[in-house]
Amino acid sequence: MATIFSKIIASEIPCYKVAENDKFFAFLDINPLAKGHTLVIPKQEVDYIFDLSDEDLAAMHVFAKKVALAIGKAFPCRKVGEAVLGLEVPHAHIHLIPMQNEKDMLFSNPKLKLTDEEFKAIAKAITMAF
Repeated sequence: MATIFSKIIASEIPCYKVAENDKFFAFLDINPLAKGHTLVIPKQEVDYIFDLSDEDLAAMHVFAKKVALAIGKAFPCRKVGEAVLGLEVPHAHIHLIPMQNEKDMLFSNPKLKLTDEEFKAIAKAITMAF
């Protein structure tokens, strides 16, 4: 059965896409910790990131690096943090989160409530910096 992320890739569920290539897809997290919080996923449906081949895992991180650099340009921050966690969706994913300090990476922090217009502007800013 297709995951929600596979449905997003197939355009069956809308998202705020920021980047894509033949193997990977990046879109805004709809429950962000910070403006610019982005998810990077493989188009291949794999539950556990370490089940990817070495080549695909390396390529996914290279793609995530390009997205992270774009996030940093669009949303100036000290660093863009990377986290691999989450059991809710059985599809490998990397969180990229602009951060000013380490506490910005705490997933127990309150999530931002953004409007559709804000999400669209954030996605556009990252896409333009990609």
